[in-house]
Amino acid sequence: MKAQLIKVYTDGSCHTQLKIGTWAAIIFVDQKKHIISGFERDTSHNRMELLGIIRSIDFLKAENLEDEEILIYTDSQYAVNLQGRKEKLEKKAFITNKGIEVRNSDLVKQLLLYTEKHNLVFTKVKAHSKDGDEINREVDLLVRNQLRKIIENERTRI
Repeated sequence: MKAQLIKVYTDGSCHTQLKIGTWAAIIFVDQKKHIISGFERDTSHNRMELLGIIRSIDFLKAENLEDEEILIYTDSQYAVNLQGRKEKLEKKAFITNKGIEVRNSDLVKQLLLYTEKHNLVFTKVKAHSKDGDEINREVDLLVRNQLRKIIENERTRI
């Protein structure tokens, strides 16, 4: 069976005062485009960045595409560098030097597990760049518009 080209562009955003966040992904399987997104309350920016990646992999697993090479494009330095910190995180049992659990350890552990089980290739893209990657700009705009709408709905409910 012919290998499929899979490209995933993810982004996440969070309103820090309201702690409302959104994530989105634009997933290309060969030439077919899929868009997925979601939001959470009581969250953080890094959590949304991680969720965008994890939910993308979950989507591909549901489509039986998890065995393919998955090219992930993200502006999250945190997510891109996670594999390089894996050994240290595991050695310390996901506990910081201050003795507290690493933030978002549930998602960090899940993404690290996915990096073991799946052929994920991470590429760091420049955030919010007008002269950068067109699809990265598209997913960024999607996340920001989604967050704006949720915040407007929250404020009208108060």
